[in-house]
Amino acid sequence: LFWGNSAPPPAPPGGAPPKVTHHGRVAAPVASSNEDTEELPEFEPFGAPGPRGFPSLAEYLDISKVDMMKNRAEINHQQHHTDRFNTNFLIVRRGQEFQVKITFNRPYDADKDKFAVEFGIGPSPQFSKRTYMPVFPTPERQSPWAGRVVVAAGPEVTMGITPTADAIVGRYRLYVAVVTPYGIRRTCTDVSRDLYILYNPWVKEDVVFLEDEEERDECVLNESGVIYHGTWDDIAERNWNFGQFDFGVLDACLYVMDRAGMPIVNRGDPVKMARIASAMLNSRDDDGVLVGSWSGDYSYGVAPTSWTGSTDILLSYYRTRKPVGYAQCWVYAAVFNSFLRCLGIPARVVTNFYSAHDNDGNLKTDIILDENGRIDRKNTRDSIWNYHCWNECFMARADLPTGFGGWQAVDATPQETSDGMFRCGPASVRAIKHGELCFPFDAAFVFAEVNSDVVFHSRKRDGTMEVVKVKKDHVGRLILTKATGSYDSRDITELYKFPEGSVEERTVLEKGEVYGCARDQSTLPEADVELRLPALEVAVGDDFELCLEAVSRSGESRTVDAYITGSVVYYTGVTSADFLFKTPTLELEANQSVKELWQVPARSYMKKLVEQANLHFIATGKVKETGQIITAMKVVALHMPKLSIKVSGLNKVNELMVATVDFTNPFSLVLEHVYVRVEGAGVLSPVFKYYGLIPGGSRMTWTEEFTPRRAGPTRLIATLDCAALRQVSGQLELDGQPR
Repeated sequence: LFWGNSAPPPAPPGGAPPKVTHHGRVAAPVASSNEDTEELPEFEPFGAPGPRGFPSLAEYLDISKVDMMKNRAEINHQQHHTDRFNTNFLIVRRGQEFQVKITFNRPYDADKDKFAVEFGIGPSPQFSKRTYMPVFPTPERQSPWAGRVVVAAGPEVTMGITPTADAIVGRYRLYVAVVTPYGIRRTCTDVSRDLYILYNPWVKEDVVFLEDEEERDECVLNESGVIYHGTWDDIAERNWNFGQFDFGVLDACLYVMDRAGMPIVNRGDPVKMARIASAMLNSRDDDGVLVGSWSGDYSYGVAPTSWTGSTDILLSYYRTRKPVGYAQCWVYAAVFNSFLRCLGIPARVVTNFYSAHDNDGNLKTDIILDENGRIDRKNTRDSIWNYHCWNECFMARADLPTGFGGWQAVDATPQETSDGMFRCGPASVRAIKHGELCFPFDAAFVFAEVNSDVVFHSRKRDGTMEVVKVKKDHVGRLILTKATGSYDSRDITELYKFPEGSVEERTVLEKGEVYGCARDQSTLPEADVELRLPALEVAVGDDFELCLEAVSRSGESRTVDAYITGSVVYYTGVTSADFLFKTPTLELEANQSVKELWQVPARSYMKKLVEQANLHFIATGKVKETGQIITAMKVVALHMPKLSIKVSGLNKVNELMVATVDFTNPFSLVLEHVYVRVEGAGVLSPVFKYYGLIPGGSRMTWTEEFTPRRAGPTRLIATLDCAALRQVSGQLELDGQPR
């Protein structure tokens, strides 16, 4: 029907748009669900049956039993580095042989008998799409997946099967098929014979291959992580249980891809997998895993600072099919890390201290001052996150020129849209360092996060602005990740940027401008007076002394009219409330320095604190003799009290142990609606306990029994969280012994 210029047809009842279907566009819907695996028939005839049907097949080869050899102590899990998975299924890695033992009803005769092991994934498995794959035992007939008879002894045949190094990643259904003169007979569908095929960073032919053995073990097999936060000169640690081997987590990760509607045929490509997952880990536009919140009100979920690991989050999403609340950047990064490691993609969490949020395509973070040098909070809209966490995953990039594979930055925190969705990456870290910002995906955004300038503008009464100060070394001050094989930190700043002021850095920034990342070009005379705010380490609830130092490099005397503002800020740099304002006048003799000191009582900031307890000081000054504006900034992350964890028992696998979590409220105020959580990779599943209140000065003690499931080093991690006190944690290292 053609309406021409007439009105369009009326909307369906209720105003809902018509449902989009595949009809008329493709012959069948795109296979995008790993959960919906089609069953193959037990018998496929070669032709129509005769009047009396098919004759008896009893005299032909038949399958009595299929042993998946899925015990964790057997060869498959051991050789494929999947023995840590808490599962009842076989889990192997692509590009590497695994074995299946088949028992027939009589001795196998290779010259006479023909059989194949068949694998199917998703609905409508097809050989042309690599979602159906038969594997044959004889060298004369082979498919893309190699097959061979490892051992044949009477009726038992051990079959070796090697999936291609680019095989689709996911859950497969296995059948054994035997050829008879009348058709193909198969084993019946049996879910216990399902198996999972993962990426394989141990095999050179796989695009996620990582040669360094220690780094590979760290970034794929390690479940206990450290995520860095705080400030670049006062670094704090947050322990995390990635839990990639916990029961149900692998199914949850595959469900994330199902929920995204990712075509099954694309799931062997880690670039596509990581890009889609970066969108699906947040819920902004696709009902993904995590709901982000920076509001401080977490009444309808779990506070970001309360989580101890990824397991509860992923299993909750898988069980309820609804986004889980709540997350901030490190939670997004930690759960994304679990997802990548679970599927076999090497991954690590990265923290960038002083991270710029650039949403207008330039390399400038603007701070507006009034004519006297004070911060104009009404017109200052940009902010610098005290820290920001994202992920790196390791893979070759066939879509980029040679040399730009390796570590790729990916970010699930919803900041800006990329191709219409809240996601970021994968962006080649090497491309970011060398300013190749046209390479996919989102290299320019990450480049700005680590390279922006902080530009101070003086705003006149008529609204015009003049650049008075540019700080080029503030953003991207330090980039850290956990060190390989230890709980120490590793500085990886040099992977993202050349040294500040070097020839290479200037070349890269000029290249960045070609791609639209404009930097401030102001050339300002260097001030001969400098303001400094020395480092502070302050515990929450403590009085402290604030020092402002002015240092003169002039041969003449100088007078500085200064302003110093103290604010309570979120870790994203957004101001919550001011608690201090001073206006000292500093008199300096030639080449001298002076200090101004103030006592800051706890009562001035305690009632204004927001989560993560960050104090932000900005000092600005105007030199009377030269008119120059000078500035200094300092973020102070208040230190929280600690939880104590102790254990008792034999510290052996399958032997009962007891964990004791201990905390004393150091404040006079009552802590209300307190949640305490504890878990440990491979030893203690996540558990929590609720306390209605903990009075000031009182002690809380919680004991929890647990039975270690496996031997080896691990960590118990505990958190205490309530509206009045966030980010209280403790950890204890364990090294369980075999029974």
